[in-house]
Amino acid sequence: MQIVPVPVRQDNYAYLLIDEASKTAAAVDPYDVNKVVAAADNLGVQLVAGITTHHHFDHSGGNKEFVSKFPGVPIYGGSDKIPALTNLVKDKDEFTLGDIHIKLYLLLCHRYCVGSEMDAALSYLGTLPDSTIVYNGHEYTNGSLAFAKSIEPENKAFAKLDELVKSNEIVTGLTTIREEKEWNIFMRLGNATVRQAAGVSAEASASVVMDALREKKNNFRG
Repeated sequence: MQIVPVPVRQDNYAYLLIDEASKTAAAVDPYDVNKVVAAADNLGVQLVAGITTHHHFDHSGGNKEFVSKFPGVPIYGGSDKIPALTNLVKDKDEFTLGDIHIKLYLLLCHRYCVGSEMDAALSYLGTLPDSTIVYNGHEYTNGSLAFAKSIEPENKAFAKLDELVKSNEIVTGLTTIREEKEWNIFMRLGNATVRQAAGVSAEASASVVMDALREKKNNFRG
C-alpha cells in the first residue's frame, strides 16, 4: 500500500490510496480533479474509487467532476450531504481496494461542533493503535504548533515537531497517534498545564476545557 498526498487549494490535502499490486487507487477528497488525475497518471495507477471524508465544499467540491471523468466509480462517504455519493457508510464499515482492506471510522465532528463532540472525536482517534500514521485533511501544523507552545511552553515533545516542520515541506503522514497525544494540545485536555492555560478549574469537564482552548485558538495571533 502507498499513500500519496496531493496538495490542493491553499492548505488542503487530497490523497491517492494505492494498491501497488493491481496499480489501482482510490482518490480521497479529490477537490482538484486535474491535480489528482495528474498525480495518478504520473504514478501509473488507475483511479477506481473515491472516498470523501465529509461534505464541506473544500473536501467534496470535486466529486461531481470526478464522477463525470470516471463514470461508474463508487464514492464512499459517511453523510448523504456529500455530492455524487454512491456508497453511504457507517462507523467501521469495510471494503477492499485490490489487496488493501479498508476500514472507515466515522467522526461526528470537524470544525463546527461543540467541545463535547470534538473531544469525543479526538478521544475516538486516540483509541487507535499508537503506531497509526496520521494523514491530515489540512496543513495547519505551523499554526497549531505556535498555539501549542503558547499553552504548554515546557512540552519537550514540540522539539521533534519543530524539526519535522523545518525539514519537510509536507508534514502529513510523518507523525503517529502516539506523537499526537504528546503534542496535540486538543488531545491533552487532562494535563494540568493545559487546563491552567485554558483558564478552567482542575475539576472542569473535558468539553469545557476543549471549548476554552478552541476560543483561545480562534483568537490566537502568534
